[in-house]
Amino acid sequence: MEPKIETGWCPGCGNFAIRDVLEKVFADLPILRNKIVLTSGIGQAAKMPQYLDVNYFNGLHGRSLPPAVGIKLARPDLTVIAYSGDGCMYGEGGNHFIQTLRRRLDITILVSENQVYGLTKGQSSPTTALAVKNDLSPGGNPNLPLNPLALAVTMGAPFVARGFAGDKEHLKALIREAILFKGTAVVDILQPCVSFNKINTYAWYRERVFKLERPLTDRYEAIRTADLWGEKIPIGVIYRNDEAPCREIKEIFQVPLTKADVASRLHMRCVMMR
Repeated sequence: MEPKIETGWCPGCGNFAIRDVLEKVFADLPILRNKIVLTSGIGQAAKMPQYLDVNYFNGLHGRSLPPAVGIKLARPDLTVIAYSGDGCMYGEGGNHFIQTLRRRLDITILVSENQVYGLTKGQSSPTTALAVKNDLSPGGNPNLPLNPLALAVTMGAPFVARGFAGDKEHLKALIREAILFKGTAVVDILQPCVSFNKINTYAWYRERVFKLERPLTDRYEAIRTADLWGEKIPIGVIYRNDEAPCREIKEIFQVPLTKADVASRLHMRCVMMR
């Protein structure tokens, strides 16, 4: 059911389903709601935190992850979730996505993937398929699509998953598992754009998605599974490595950022930029 609040989303947008799922996840988590903070960039998906009863920070386009990293360094006691769309997270924010995976902090990354830039009327995004035509690429998208899940596994992310907005119960369990996972967790959420993407519809996905029976623990098998796209699209935990070390703040700095003096803060900044 779509919330009885004014939103910037089109009727039928997959973001409504994701919002409903997130609301249920937050109510079910063994974490106080005031200990949860969401960060986002710019875009239709990036409006998500504004429609949820949680702490949040809206950053610039492609900049959902730097605030998430900063908040985790300053307040390691908080549950930090970065939420944005595929254009914001994988396009403008692509380098931040890679560097955040390298840092190995306990942060959850949720990406609403509709394969278009919905806020700016449907031009090709980093995940738009090759040769797809739209109003801003009438000759067809000339670029190869990014595979964010294969990239995340390759970069060493210990928890990599894909969900579907059309299967809310499965998505709820997936997001809950990602948030409670100790380490950097990535969940790419297939979210149909009913206004600007007439190819990847709810019906198109329902004909193709299949649930993985178990989390994959072999890295190379996970990459091969992440590469599946077209007639078969896997959803579930693509890769899980419980042995991967999570980088604890106390291992990086002597004290949290909020308790450090100016000199220590400058040192912290240099360390985290490496």
